Formats: sequence, C-alpha cells, structure tokens
Amino acid sequence: MSYRAPYPVPGVIWASLPIPALLIDREGLISEVNPAAEDFLNVSARSMRGQPLFEKLMIDAPMEEAMERARLNQAALFINEADVTTGERPPVQCQLQIAPMHDNPDMIMLLISSRQFADRMGRSQAVNKAAKSAIGMAEMLAHEIKNPLAGISGAAQLLAMNLTAEDRELSDLIVEETRRIVKLLEQVEQFGNLRPPERKAVNIHDALDRARRSAQVGFAAKMTIVEDYDPSLPATYADPDQLMQVFLNLIKNAAEAAGPQGGTIRLHTFYDLSLRLRRKDGSGSPLALQVEVIDDGPGLPPEIAANIFEPFVSGRENGTGLGLALVSKIVSDHGGWIAVDSVPGKTVFRLSLPLAPKEDGWIGPK
Repeated sequence: MSYRAPYPVPGVIWASLPIPALLIDREGLISEVNPAAEDFLNVSARSMRGQPLFEKLMIDAPMEEAMERARLNQAALFINEADVTTGERPPVQCQLQIAPMHDNPDMIMLLISSRQFADRMGRSQAVNKAAKSAIGMAEMLAHEIKNPLAGISGAAQLLAMNLTAEDRELSDLIVEETRRIVKLLEQVEQFGNLRPPERKAVNIHDALDRARRSAQVGFAAKMTIVEDYDPSLPATYADPDQLMQVFLNLIKNAAEAAGPQGGTIRLHTFYDLSLRLRRKDGSGSPLALQVEVIDDGPGLPPEIAANIFEPFVSGRENGTGLGLALVSKIVSDHGGWIAVDSVPGKTVFRLSLPLAPKEDGWIGPK
C-alpha cells in the first residue's frame, strides 16, 4: 500500500468549511483533513495524512461498505447516529455524510456532523450574547452605584461611633457588604475596560514563577505547588502582565477549590502541535505551548462546567463569576485557547498559547 500526495482541494473553501471533513482515497488512506476536523478530533492534519482511516478513527458503522457503495453509485450516503472517537476521548454520536468527488471517483469526502457539538455551540452563543449585554449594563451602572455605596459605608461607620457593641455588629455588616459590592463592581469595570495586550516574546516559566511566588505568600499559602516544566520551551507571544494575571487567577481558582484544608496544585508545561486555532477567515496557526494548572479539589459542579468561562457563572457560594471570564477574555485577545476537564479529585485548566514570531527572538531553557 503506497501513499500518494494529498488530493488538491480549493484552499479557501476547504479551510473555511465549518463541518469536520476528511478526504479518503480508494486504499482507505487519509489524503487531507480540514481545520474543522483538526479541532473536532483534536489531532493535527500532518499526523493524519497518509494514515489508514480506521487506525485513526473508530466509527461504529459499516464504513467500508458505505464508501464502496458511494464510489459505485457516484452518490452521497448518510449514516445517522454513528459513534465516532479517536480512542483518546469518549465516543461522540454523529451524523456522517459519505460523498464521492466527481472529478476523482476514487476519492471520498467524509463529513462528520455532531449534534452535541452544534447544540453546545448554539447554547454558548446564546449565553455569550446575554452575558455581554449584562456586562454592558453593569459597566454603565457601576460608577453610579459605587458613589452612593461609599456614602452608605461612611454613614454606617459614623453611626457605629455611638452604638452599643451589639448594634455595632449590624453597622459593621453594612460596611462589610458595601465593600463586597464595590469590589464586585470594580471587577466588572476591569472586565470591560481591559486594555489591548502589548505583546512581546515572553518566557512562560518566568511568568509562572512570578505568579507562583505571589500566590504562595497570599491566597495559596496552604497549597503545595509542584512545578513540572519542560525547560526547552520557546517563548510565547504575550503581554507579560496580562499573562501573569491569567496564571494568578487560575492558581487562585485552584486554591479556593481546595478550601481551607489546602491541597496540591501542579503547574505543567509541554509542547504539543496537535491544536490549531482556526480564524473566521479560514486561516489558522498552531498553539503549541501548553500550560496546565491541575488541582486535586472536588471538581467543578456538572451543571456549570460547560459555561464556567462565562461572566457571572461561579461554583462558589459567594463567587462573582468574573475571574475565569476575565481569564478567557485575555487568552482570546492573545489568540490562544483555554479549556477545562474536571472530575472529582482532579481539575485541569489547559491553556494553549502561540509561539513568539522568530523576529521577536526565542527564550530558551530557563
């Protein structure tokens, strides 16, 4: 069995196709993989090209028979409710379309449509729209609300001077709660007014080390932080202050999940070319630099796990739900990607970042 060069497809159309698609030759080898399929399968096109389809994908359907029928009849076939997996993740129920290429009858295009993925994207877009409206309204009101709150807090402090100890507890509660509301409003303002990143070549480990040292003298004092770094990683392209803010928020989130008894946080860095971000124009770039913040806490509540990066979504009773939303915004502004995988006893926040352009230089081993 010999592998031939990838089948030529129109570049812009192929890259912009929103549905995962693969081209399969008569010998069952993968000739080409579009960016949507790379994202869906979480594998790179380079690692798939020239490989047997059924060594890379497990599909619970009579695929060989279906592809042969599509070639013979020169007509598209549909398979509903087929389980698809690469073996690295649980199977996803998909609809498959198998269609011959009319200019090359031996070549088959396999389109993979996941209802679960489409439903999740629809929900995410609706939540994003509602969250942005809420943030916009909160930004407009924040300044006006903070002024009377300052007056209420000041008046409560003046009243406390002439109150009994029992009544002073109530005035202290007023002051405490007004300060908490002001803090929330300041976070809303910070979320809306974050400046564009001033990007340059940054050593990931330097930023992580700054965040770790800052955390361990404060909110993560009871946590054991383990560094598991690949020292050979090149530089990322980021705003160093905003990148540190991301790491601080993720470490803080892990520390708060552990609770007062403390726990272990592992900071893991490695290089992985399998993830590539696809832009609206169809172009894409690899996000090869990976940072994982791993904690051994109770895990995310299942009902909020899918929306944890949305504003005002929090798993803590008094959480504002803005910390991870801010992290997501910063990462997005940097052209990166963040994801979470959580089960009881292990939560992994994985941050994928772009490489620094070569003209900006590389930062070698730390």
